Amino acid sequence: HLPDVLGHNGHRAGDGVFTRIPVHTAVGSRLATLIGESAAVPCYHHQAIDKVGDGLTVSAVDSDGVVEALELPGDTFALAVQWHPEKSLDDLRLFTALVGAARTYAGR
Repeated sequence: HLPDVLGHNGHRAGDGVFTRIPVHTAVGSRLATLIGESAAVPCYHHQAIDKVGDGLTVSAVDSDGVVEALELPGDTFALAVQWHPEKSLDDLRLFTALVGAARTYAGR
């Protein structure tokens, strides 16, 4: 539970209120190629990843060191983010990448 671990509610401003947090991407990650070195993302969560699963790599963390994105290295498009990209419709890079990966897969 992030407020207990971090001592603040910076990842969730209040009931139904999203906040924006800066995330920093891992060099060479798929996410870094999509959004660059850093981005301010819409956030509304109070829990986070404690242990990264086998085969997954951390592709973004926030300024508190909280894991904000994971990916599966390789050709398969497998990217998970803790934030809410649907709340930032002015930035469709993740959705565009997902649709592109689906088109590529469908064309195999």
